[in-house]
Amino acid sequence: MEIQVSESAGVRYLHFSSHWIQGAMRVARPWALELDYTREMMAALLLRPDPDWPRTALLIGLGAGSLTKFLYRHRPEARLTVVEIDPEVVDVARLYFKLPPEDERLTIQLDDGADFVAKTSRQFDLIMVDGFDENGRSGMLDTLPFYLNCKAHLSESGLLVTNLLTKRRGVRPSLERLESAFDGRALAFPSCASGNVIAFAATGAAVEHSLSELKTLARELKAQTDLNLLPTLNRLEQSRRCPAGKLRI
Repeated sequence: MEIQVSESAGVRYLHFSSHWIQGAMRVARPWALELDYTREMMAALLLRPDPDWPRTALLIGLGAGSLTKFLYRHRPEARLTVVEIDPEVVDVARLYFKLPPEDERLTIQLDDGADFVAKTSRQFDLIMVDGFDENGRSGMLDTLPFYLNCKAHLSESGLLVTNLLTKRRGVRPSLERLESAFDGRALAFPSCASGNVIAFAATGAAVEHSLSELKTLARELKAQTDLNLLPTLNRLEQSRRCPAGKLRI
């Protein structure tokens, strides 16, 4: 796999041997989430709105490090573990995408994401899965055993967030696996313009918010981080995936 970096109109892009974008960073705003789907993945902060959450997070698939950098900047108390299978991706993220150095808050683990989750003994408040090869395939990261292992390693306030982008088929089979693993406690947001479908699954305490509550939380998050999730919530409202105006997982 050849890793390529390109730049256009002030945005730097990461590619894996193809035109598919694997990550992006606006050079003038390296901590911001440039791609729509990365912003939607961070809607996890609305679903668990405690400002001290997450205390521990596992990120599978580094890419350009966008999710890692956002949490590192805006959740300074969180301990972040990133699992990336390709050491060259880590080198490129450090050289071109301003990935912070490892410290007591950030650990980079070179490993297969599915293998790591299967063998770890640790618990995490948040698991974010965004791992694809150069052909847009997620492999074992979209299987029932993997989702079951993730559930087993989530805390009592746990959330799994996964990017279900697929190039060859719909996401319904993926959602069915996720719902099976989490006893139905899963929800997919409407597809982004890019075709990415972001899905959430929960353990422990119920996730239950009215859309009006979520919009209030989104305004607060925007004031704190400049991340605007109101367009995402508007799309969610229009999709009618929240009966009686309530999001429940």
